[in-house]
Amino acid sequence: MKTFFAKFVGSCAGLGFFPFAPGTVTSVVAAVFFAAVPAFQQLEIAVSAVGVVFVVGLWSAGVMEEIYGRDPSQVTIDEVAGQWIALLLLPVGWLPVVMGFAAFRFFDILKPEPVNFAQKLPGGWGVMVDDLLAGVYANLSVRIVLWLLSFFPATAPL
Repeated sequence: MKTFFAKFVGSCAGLGFFPFAPGTVTSVVAAVFFAAVPAFQQLEIAVSAVGVVFVVGLWSAGVMEEIYGRDPSQVTIDEVAGQWIALLLLPVGWLPVVMGFAAFRFFDILKPEPVNFAQKLPGGWGVMVDDLLAGVYANLSVRIVLWLLSFFPATAPL
């Protein structure tokens, strides 16, 4: 029962077993879910949700590492936590969501330091913490780009 629950939760109800790019698929679902649920615009709710996903992810990733080896691709709950951090308190709208998704995938794949270092932490910690840091990088990057875009008028005369 423990193994079943860990696989179910850690793979985000099976998304981690998607045959192609399970992390990206899970990030898309997480971004759409975040954008579709208005409650995530409230800091307390969003941070609490990330905290719950993080704690459950620590446990399930640890169990799944025992089954599949170090940082298995089947574990995608880390993408949910990281993606939600990437979107945390960004302006409402499709552009920030798409930018947050793209930036999160970029940093999660590229793994600049200390993201790469965090991935080497033992057990579920390495699986979860690297995505949290990638989410922070993504969130800050999107904020900078949106700030820079704010200097350009929405409509320019032809």
